[in-house]
Amino acid sequence: MSYIIAGSWHVLRNQGFLQGQKPLKHLLAVVLFSMTASGCSSIPFFGKDDNDGEDIEAIETTEERVYSQAQRALRSSNFSLAIEQLELLEARFPFGRFAEQAQLELIYAHYLIQDMDSARANADRFIRLHPAHPNVDYAYYLRALSAYKFKDGLLDRLFSANPASRDMAPLRESYTELALLLNEFPDSQYASDARQRMLQLRELLARSEIFAADYYLRRGAYVAAANRGAYVIDNYPDTVARADALARMVEAYYKLGRNEEANRSLRVLALNHPEYPDFDANGNLVLEERIRNRDRSWANIMTMGLMDRPDTPPPITIVYPDNANEARPGSLSSQP
Repeated sequence: MSYIIAGSWHVLRNQGFLQGQKPLKHLLAVVLFSMTASGCSSIPFFGKDDNDGEDIEAIETTEERVYSQAQRALRSSNFSLAIEQLELLEARFPFGRFAEQAQLELIYAHYLIQDMDSARANADRFIRLHPAHPNVDYAYYLRALSAYKFKDGLLDRLFSANPASRDMAPLRESYTELALLLNEFPDSQYASDARQRMLQLRELLARSEIFAADYYLRRGAYVAAANRGAYVIDNYPDTVARADALARMVEAYYKLGRNEEANRSLRVLALNHPEYPDFDANGNLVLEERIRNRDRSWANIMTMGLMDRPDTPPPITIVYPDNANEARPGSLSSQP
């Protein structure tokens, strides 16, 4: 700076400014040039700084502030922001007084945005890290719901896909985890809802077996269809699908020529479900309409039922032993 001033003084003297030989405006031009030259080194750099991407406010914030922001985001249903704040809280204050609560709320936020994989992963981690936490049952509960809840695709919404036709593996896993919750925490505040959901899952799982049995019946795989019906009777005997399972067993055994097994299944069906819609007024099982609706081919539909008719059995009548009390539909005198 001193060099610039000295040089300017020398210029002024040589050019005659100090003796009044030059106009004042020339003097001002020289002074302005000197000031500009001296200030070049103090102009800030306007390029991108390496630390521009850092959130200085987030770095200097407190644990209470981050947690309050996450709570506000949750209450306003801004779950993406809530997840961001909760993850920031966990990263910056892993041993703070809000850390465990933030981990639970992180499971909840992921669940609400339908990110089931992340919800389950966070629930697994919380259960592993805090097995004795007073609210660990909440992590068990949300982990089960994350597997239970369907995520409908576009085709499901357009064509109303039957839930029983979907993959049942997540539902079986959810059923197992709900049972684990009830076993570990029978007095949990989530136990009542878990029981209700298990009943719903049992109905869906049983209905999926009926869906599979119908598929095998259409393909002529009668042994597999009968096994599906028997599986429902053995594992889901208290579901609504039990009657349909018995009817599929009657049809499969009848088409296999195993009349004794077909008659036995028909007697159980008549005794426990006398109002089953496929029974006629005489107590015979009429499968014609149901089989035609299920097994119609495109050729049969295009020809108005004239060609490629499904193989429908005649009405199936119950055969009782000579020494047995006849239990007709509408009578429950005999033991189921």
